[in-house]
Amino acid sequence: MPFYQRGSARIRYEQAGSGFPLFIIYGGGLNSKVTYANGPFDAFAEFKDEYRCIAMDLRNAEGGESTGALDLDQPWNMHTDDQLGLLDHLQVDKFLVMGFCIGNPLIWNLMKRAPGRIVASVHAQPSGVDPNLPGHFLKNNLANWAPKLIARRPDLDMETVERFLTRMYGDVDFVLTVPRDFVRACQTPVLVLPDNTPPHPYVTAMEMARLAPRAEVSLFPWKDTKENTAFAVRHIRTFLRAYRPS
Repeated sequence: MPFYQRGSARIRYEQAGSGFPLFIIYGGGLNSKVTYANGPFDAFAEFKDEYRCIAMDLRNAEGGESTGALDLDQPWNMHTDDQLGLLDHLQVDKFLVMGFCIGNPLIWNLMKRAPGRIVASVHAQPSGVDPNLPGHFLKNNLANWAPKLIARRPDLDMETVERFLTRMYGDVDFVLTVPRDFVRACQTPVLVLPDNTPPHPYVTAMEMARLAPRAEVSLFPWKDTKENTAFAVRHIRTFLRAYRPS
């Protein structure tokens, strides 16, 4: 797979298909990569027949090949800058985007950092803060992601990684990267496919959908059977076609 170099960061990415660009952010939290073995469906396989599909490994994802320093002050912007840098490298201006899990806060951060470039967005099993489980992301990543990162990166220690994660997840609300007023003012078409797990709370996904003025919501549940998943994929395909520039 090809790599893109941004300063000291080395970003692995993948492309497939042709047509209008569709940037895909797979799930897995901070271990998001160019594949999503546990995902509800293979987005590349489903959409490469109509779109130029692009995905990348997040910096320092376990099992991925993207590497780079930790930005202890702006961790969300670190990932967003990697993404925008890759899209610029590939000469992509406007694009569609589909995000699973952590893709939700990353999409909102892309909208904030690069207004006007996203034509429409799909938010599948979107990550957000469950009001009943404050601190979930910080605790989970300190227990699982941090030790594995330190084991393969002798240049890092727990104090540094904990500072990074605390900055990223320690004082978050709603969709993690933008406030409710930003979502309320968003004029980008949005399709939400809710989930109902601790990192993907149904209540937060539905609040996001109600606030976004051009939001649609798919059926729920949609991952419980192959038939429902296929129906959700059909909804995504129709939604993307509706907003894809001719």
